[in-house]
Amino acid sequence: MRLHQATSLSEVASIIDARFIGPADLKVTGINEVHVVESGDIAFVDHPKYYDATLDSKATVVIIDKEVACPQGKGLIIHEAPFDAFNQLTSHFKKLNEEASEASPQIHPDATVLPGAHVGKYVSIGQGSILHPGAVIYDHCIIGDNVTIHANAVIGSDAFYFKRKPGKHEKLRSVGRVILENNVEIGAACTIDRGVTGDTVIGEGTKMDNHVHVGHDTKIGKRCLFAAQVGIAGCVTIQDGVTMWGQAGCAANITIGEGAVILAQAGVGKSLAGGQSYFGSPAGEARRKMREVAILSGLANKK
Repeated sequence: MRLHQATSLSEVASIIDARFIGPADLKVTGINEVHVVESGDIAFVDHPKYYDATLDSKATVVIIDKEVACPQGKGLIIHEAPFDAFNQLTSHFKKLNEEASEASPQIHPDATVLPGAHVGKYVSIGQGSILHPGAVIYDHCIIGDNVTIHANAVIGSDAFYFKRKPGKHEKLRSVGRVILENNVEIGAACTIDRGVTGDTVIGEGTKMDNHVHVGHDTKIGKRCLFAAQVGIAGCVTIQDGVTMWGQAGCAANITIGEGAVILAQAGVGKSLAGGQSYFGSPAGEARRKMREVAILSGLANKK
C-alpha cells in the first residue's frame, strides 16, 4: 500500500507508541508484507525463522519484536507485537489515503451496472464493462475495459489470513486491491480476494468459469482459462496462457509457468514449469502420472 504522503520513521513509531532505531527523518512511502515489499516500505516480522529474510529484504523499516543490529540505511521499530502494530498502521494509513481520495465510484458512461449489483467506494469501472445482478465489487477495486462479471461474483473480499493467538485467530487486515485488466470475464459465484497490502491481479483476456476462487495477492497472467471450481491459494503467480480444468487447485506461494495445462482435480503443491500438462495429486507430468495409475491398477487386479 502506497502512503498518500511520505512519513518519517519517528512519526511512524509514535503512531504505535514504540521505540525506533535509525535516523529519525528516514522517509517511509509504503507499508507492505515482506513478499511484496519495496524500497521505502514498512514490513513486519515476529518469528526468529524469518528475521534474516525480512531484515535483508527491500524494506526500509522493519517492525520487529527483538532488538537486533540495524542494517545500514534502514530503520527498526521495536514492538512486542509486530502483527498488531502492522494492523494498527495499515488501518491508520488507509484512513489517511481515503481522506485524500474521491470516494464515489468512477464508472465509465458506456459501462453497465445492472439492478442488484453493488459497487463500493473508490472503485473504477472501464468502458464497455458489465456487472450482472448480485455482483459485488468491494471498495478500491479497479475494473478495466470490456470486463464481464456474472451474477453473484464477489470481487475484493478480505484475504484469508489469520494469526494463531491463545484461544483465538486474529485477522491480518486487508487493505489491498483487486485489479481486473481489460477483456476479463468472471463467471457466476466466483470469489476473488483483495491483496493484504498489495494487489490481486487478473491479467488481460483471462476467463473464469463459475465457482472459481482466487486467493489474496495472486498474480494471474494474460489469456488464462479456469474451469469450474478451480481453487487458487494466496500469493500464487500464474503466467500467461495457463489452463486449469475443473476442481484443480494449487497451494500458496508457487509459480505455474507459461502455457501449462493443469488437468481436472489435479493438486499442485509446488511450482511447475510451463509448456507441459499435469495430472494427479501431487500433480506431475500427465503421461507419467497416468502410467503410474495404470500400473497401480494392474497390481491391484492381480490375483
